[in-house]
Amino acid sequence: MVLFTHSIAYDALAFFVTLTVVVYAYFKWKYQYWKRKGLPYFVPKIPFGNFPNPLTSQLSMGEHIALLYKEAKTRGWKGCGLYTMAVPIYMVLDMDLVKNIMTKDFNNFMDRGIYFNEKADPISAHLFAITGMKWKNLRAKLTPTFTSGKMKMMFQTMADCGVILEKYIKDEVAGKQVVDIKDILGRFSTDIIGSCAFGLDCNSFEQPNSPFRVYGKNVLETSTLELIKEAFCISFPKAARALSLRVFRKEACDFYTSVVHDTISYREKNSVRRNDFMQLLLEMKAKDDNATENGNTLTMPEIIAQSFVFFIAGFETSSTTMTFALFELARNTAVQDKVREEIRTVLAKHDDKVTYDSMNELVYMKQVIDETLRMYPPVPLLTRESAEDYKIPGQDFILEKGTIVFIPASGIHYDEDHYKNPKVFDPDRFSVENKKARHPYAHLPFGEGPRVCIGERFGILQSKVGLTSILKDFKVTLSEKTKLPLKMNPYEKITSPIGGIWLKIEKV
Repeated sequence: MVLFTHSIAYDALAFFVTLTVVVYAYFKWKYQYWKRKGLPYFVPKIPFGNFPNPLTSQLSMGEHIALLYKEAKTRGWKGCGLYTMAVPIYMVLDMDLVKNIMTKDFNNFMDRGIYFNEKADPISAHLFAITGMKWKNLRAKLTPTFTSGKMKMMFQTMADCGVILEKYIKDEVAGKQVVDIKDILGRFSTDIIGSCAFGLDCNSFEQPNSPFRVYGKNVLETSTLELIKEAFCISFPKAARALSLRVFRKEACDFYTSVVHDTISYREKNSVRRNDFMQLLLEMKAKDDNATENGNTLTMPEIIAQSFVFFIAGFETSSTTMTFALFELARNTAVQDKVREEIRTVLAKHDDKVTYDSMNELVYMKQVIDETLRMYPPVPLLTRESAEDYKIPGQDFILEKGTIVFIPASGIHYDEDHYKNPKVFDPDRFSVENKKARHPYAHLPFGEGPRVCIGERFGILQSKVGLTSILKDFKVTLSEKTKLPLKMNPYEKITSPIGGIWLKIEKV
């Protein structure tokens, strides 16, 4: 070991000071990027840029992005520069530019710029994250599994889970206690996705601590250390891959991998077929895991990754949406009564049965869901990455290749230019007339363009079944146990209120 002084302590101090100076200088240099470009920007702070310290943050990502958006709009900016740690980010405010990025110029913004590590964490290489032609090919393979015909095929599973939910409400909940509605709806959506994605009966109402529920929560829970790791992965993806940093917790990934292997092995050995998502993937399964990208085939790692993200995204986003919908309906009794009346009117035309066609006739309920997703988007921030240098239309500015673009859904959803009195819950915003009068990209709960969420139709259908199962015979009111105003948890990946939402449920 070479000593620069004759003291290890002094050498260590000198090294620390030098490293600090180098890191400080690096950040100061990086933080001049938008100034050099001549673009308006928010002044960053070392080391987290324009985002709060994850160790002390009191705001969720959606709340913080909405504040940045509102301030940028106040300053009259159509787009602006941000920094996440040392990475320059371009945030879009102009709605026509949002449309260009998400649709018109999609070929240049195909990728989301999300970190994944296919080698160290194969399950992270799912449709939501992967890039380029690999994404394009996989999307083409999976799109036929979410057609209306396939939804009809899987619908009976949803309806059966709705019957179980209704029975549980009637026997265990109604008139007896206040309940954490997110927990109940989480069980309902776990049963649906577990059955449709894996062909398994999760029995979450009988076994609330089943492995599917436990590991589903485990994947979405985030510690402060993991938030810092995620920020590092986004800022320095090459270094993160070299260090084999994972996206998801290993124990949860091992569980879902084992479930998929066991399910496929059982079906193939016993010639079992089911009307579910897993069956559709099996029909595209390649003869071996070394199959090429050509043809309508999937490798085993691809099947595992898609099943995993379908489960995680499907059960959490839908249960969250239903939870917030019931919260708002509990606070807006006239709207709740109107939804219930529509349910009864529609079901009466279908022999009082919850069918695929009857769910599609619930027009006002769809407006309620849309308004809920406006106020509480499960994913409040959408991202894209520029594949090549891109001239911003109407501006003398070139967006450099590799730049990450932020599309602030939570900010757009609360923009008074699009929604008058945005903090008021008003499903009539999504009537046919009002939708036509608004910019078509002002509502982005599922994204837009070719990379719109592939499971949008499934998620809406699932939410309709859950809400119908509760509201057709029961009314919901807000419990004093619910902490108002709602404050979102800064450590959750999906928009979620601190303390939960507690409701009273009574038969009508």
